[in-house]
Amino acid sequence: MINFLKFTKLYIFISLFVIGIGLYSIVTHGLPLAIDFTGGSVIEYDVSKDVKEKDIEHVLREQNIQYSSVSVTEGKVSIKSDPIDEKQEAAIRNQLSEATETEVTQRIFETVGPSLGKETIRKTAIASLVAVFGILIYISFTFKKVSYGLAAIGAMLHDFLVLIGMYSLLGLIGAEIDALFITAVLTTMSFSVHDTIVVFDKIREYRRTSGLPISMLANKALTETMVRSVNNSLTIILMLVPLTFVGGETIQFFAAALLIGTITGTYSSPFVATPLLVVIESKK
Repeated sequence: MINFLKFTKLYIFISLFVIGIGLYSIVTHGLPLAIDFTGGSVIEYDVSKDVKEKDIEHVLREQNIQYSSVSVTEGKVSIKSDPIDEKQEAAIRNQLSEATETEVTQRIFETVGPSLGKETIRKTAIASLVAVFGILIYISFTFKKVSYGLAAIGAMLHDFLVLIGMYSLLGLIGAEIDALFITAVLTTMSFSVHDTIVVFDKIREYRRTSGLPISMLANKALTETMVRSVNNSLTIILMLVPLTFVGGETIQFFAAALLIGTITGTYSSPFVATPLLVVIESKK
């Protein structure tokens, strides 16, 4: 039996260090919200020849369009602006074609109003709270103790803070918090609890047949489940790594969020949830 809990202070340091970096990034750089939450329009054009960003910005100013970003990459123009309608988009496309003497073809045009963005935030918050309370009630009822539920929720909160903090850092290279990111967060929450339940179930099993202290039971449970948890997570990680680095831009950051969530979920079950359970039970 390996004494994993002997290094609890190290686990605390690692968690606080990673979460601290993420929170610092959030404070200094903020969260890169996509139009799903802020409202606005996303336009992408295919152009027959290279154009300059300043030409696009000039066209947008001529049309009195407030924009947040303009980028040009290999025959593709991307614009993010305040909400506009189809007539304004057509005017931008026609003037851009005339000003640059370039054939401009619409590739993507999406508009989300500010009210819809607020509604998305509200629904996301409600869904997350429902998931948290549902997991708390389920685990507490299953294991007949609230301490198990509190420990699982603590680990899940840890994973959430790690994921959102690291994603704030990814915002420096173009990541945005959109509907796919919310999917990744909810998936991470469920994955974290999935591994935690395996460890907790072993602890409950040992408590029925042994009078040993909770710390010894926890170490025994971790020793028996650690290899299985790591192997299970590696099958997911080995799939997400190539998607993160060589996947298309549509799913690249979504895969990165899932990768971060998988790693922190695998870490938190033995090194956050289990020590937290031991502390709560010992205090009782």
